[in-house]
Amino acid sequence: MAHEHHHEHQDLSLEEQRASLTARFWDERYAGSDRVWSGNPNLRLVEQSADLTPGTALDVACGEGGDAIWLARQGWRTTAADVSAVALGRVRDHAAAAGVTVETLPWDALGTETPGGGASYDLVTVSFLHVPVADFADVYRRIAAAVAPGGRLLVTAHHPHDVESGARESHGPGLLFEPGAVLAALDVDAGGWDVEVADTPTRDQDTPDGPLHVRDTVVRLRRR
Repeated sequence: MAHEHHHEHQDLSLEEQRASLTARFWDERYAGSDRVWSGNPNLRLVEQSADLTPGTALDVACGEGGDAIWLARQGWRTTAADVSAVALGRVRDHAAAAGVTVETLPWDALGTETPGGGASYDLVTVSFLHVPVADFADVYRRIAAAVAPGGRLLVTAHHPHDVESGARESHGPGLLFEPGAVLAALDVDAGGWDVEVADTPTRDQDTPDGPLHVRDTVVRLRRR
């Protein structure tokens, strides 16, 4: 996968969980390796954007830019947002090497700002951003606020089943979530969103020990 945000959250306090979402944490993580993620786009993004007409796109918690660069290659005018300045520097370098343009912006999931610098986008995608339960609704509401009328929000995450199966033992209970968590946070029953996808598909993920069978949470919403 391109940039699954693996954190060792099990048995951590709320303060410790929040600390692992900071710029300091991720700058140190990225500075410790030439490349943390594969650079390939996430499978669910490729699947869920296949029927969309390219427009403006925002990749939230973009990591080193695998998704953002792929979107730019498909014709999307792409912005990538992340808390880590090191990561955003790599996005710019990788985009230049790929011959595409990706705008980069800083964004703190635990801050107060909407990602994307106040602009709105035809597609806002966020992949494997797992935040404390206490912060979940606020974080995802701010992400959703960047979606333009008629635009889509695509959320991909690890499903809680992966903790039970042992696939995500480092993720403590409660950090992984089902589609219903996103729907509830955005109060989709009140109107304002059309639910296009709310699914929990499985896939095989390559690991040094062989393929690992995992389950994803996938939600795609269209703002009315």
